[in-house]
Formats: sequence, structure tokens, C-alpha cells
Amino acid sequence: MSSLSLPDALPAPRRPSPDRVPSLRWGVLGTGWIAERFVASLRASTTQQVVAVGSRTNASAEAFARGVGGLRAHGSPEALVADPGVDVVYVATPHHVHLTHALLGVGAGKHVLVEKPMGLDTVEAQSISDAAATAGVFCMEAMWTLFLPRFDVVRQVLETGMLGDVRTVLADHGEHFDPPHRILDPAMAGGSLLDLGTYVTTLATWVLGPATRVLASGEMTASGVNGQAAVLLTHADDATSVLHSTLLTRTPTSATIAGTEATLTLPGPFFMPGDVVVTSADGSRTVTWTDPEPIGHGALFHSALEAARCIGEGLLESPLHDTESVRANMETLDKVTGQL
Repeated sequence: MSSLSLPDALPAPRRPSPDRVPSLRWGVLGTGWIAERFVASLRASTTQQVVAVGSRTNASAEAFARGVGGLRAHGSPEALVADPGVDVVYVATPHHVHLTHALLGVGAGKHVLVEKPMGLDTVEAQSISDAAATAGVFCMEAMWTLFLPRFDVVRQVLETGMLGDVRTVLADHGEHFDPPHRILDPAMAGGSLLDLGTYVTTLATWVLGPATRVLASGEMTASGVNGQAAVLLTHADDATSVLHSTLLTRTPTSATIAGTEATLTLPGPFFMPGDVVVTSADGSRTVTWTDPEPIGHGALFHSALEAARCIGEGLLESPLHDTESVRANMETLDKVTGQL
């Protein structure tokens, strides 16, 4: 693309307004870091109602309810999903119990928003999706990145063909963690792949489609989980993704989508709110969309808005991140895990 072919401005995001979707009653299953931020985000930016929390013990549920205020506390996952005042269950428990807890919600006739990854592998994720479809309830993986305004700008850039023939995706996600963080615990399905790597593989398969070939190399930690992984993916027509995740070091956590006419860059952290930069292939011109709300995890509410929008329209999954999208990512992660 010549510099003259770039538009004067990138497309504006089309995400739903918080007051244009149904106000649903949410029950939060889990009392950890992400659950706390999810509740704060919904209350700060939406009309969604967080009404209950469930945990393995009464003490944990009651402590969380006191901390955030205004929630009914349930001392077991079973009690939460049985709450008749809950429309949607947000599964925010550790990875290794996502399957059990998502199926509990589905079995109780609740819609479910399941924290990433949907399951530990493709089989678990598909089991959840199949159960939800059979029960006639909505189910979505909470890959919040794909629902951000930033990523709707990216989506429109790709849809319009502004980049030309997209040949390459580059992405990395590195954060440093110390014991006793659960990401270092093999009993809790720790490691860089399911927590951090899922962002880069989701981006790659979202842009270029399922991987047709996977090459992976990595390093283990002393605790026995994957410390870092370098992944090379081949996609349709030999397009390529070069990806990296690590829990050992902090890295730029940026991403690039490169086409024959222009290159799109997401300054790090690419998976959070932030700018979108498109540069012509000859490097002579750049157009930037600047995120008006660079609020970090305060933007978690966009997943809930997408769920509420879909439920209000009678959909059982989101067209922005459906079962096939989850499967493409999980199959890639399974192959990476097998090689490591």
C-alpha cells in the first residue's frame, strides 16, 4: 500500500454501549485476583448487576462479599449455581477446575462466561461448549482482548483489507512471577502457556486461522511447569506466526500483524486497551487510533457486555469468539504442550 492509500483515520470501534444491552444478574464463582477486578470493572462501567459470589468455603465467599460489598455469599459452587437470582455464572476459578465448574453452571440452566482458557485442552473446552449447546444456554470463553474497542479497530482494518495479504503475525507475552504464585504450581495447571501463551496463540489463529504446522521449544521451571515457550506456526497459504510466552521475565508484550500493503502494530501490552498503529509498506506514512480509555484490567467489562448482548439476542455463543475460534486456539496449545 502506498502512503497515499492509507485512510486519514482508522475506523471507530463498534462495541455495544453499556446501556444498550440487557442488565443481567451475575454470580461470580471464585474469589481470586481476576474475580475482584471483574466485579470492580462491571460496577464502574456497566449496568450489569453482580449479585452473588461462590467459593469452596463460606469463609472465603463471605470475605469476598464483604470486600466488594452487596453480594450474597455461597459456600460452595453448587450453592451459587442453584441461586435463582443468578442469570449468568462467571467462572473465575483456577484452570484445572474450569471444566467442573462450567458444567455445574450449565447443568443448573445458567449461562456461563468462563475465564480463559475454557479448559485444560481441546477435549475439555469442547465438552463445555457441547453441554451448553445441548442445554440451550449461552457459553463463551472470557478472552476479553477480542471484545475490547482496540480489537474492533483491528477487526475492521483486517475486514477492509487495508493490510493487503497478511503474511505474518509476531506476538509475545512475558511477565515475571515469583513463588508461591499459582502459575508456578503444576497441581493448578500452572505454566506460561495457559495463562500467557493463550493470548498470543489466540491472536495468531484469530488473524490467520488454524495452524497447519506447529514447532515449539521451551524451558521448564524448577517447580515443573513451562517457564517459557517459543512457537512457530504455519497457517493456510504458508502464512507464519512467530510467538513467545514466558513467566520468567518481563518482555515488551507487543504484537504485529504484517501484510503486503501495510503493517499493524499493537504497542504492549497488546492484549489490553491501547493504541492501534498502521504503517504503509514503504514506511512513509502512519495512521494511529488512540484509545480514549487506556484503563488496563478496568476494561474486563467488555466480555460481560458481549455476553449480555448475545444473550439478549437469543444467541448461544458469540460470533466474535465462537466454538470454532476456541477450538483453533486450544488445538494449537495442545500441540505446543505435546512438543514441550
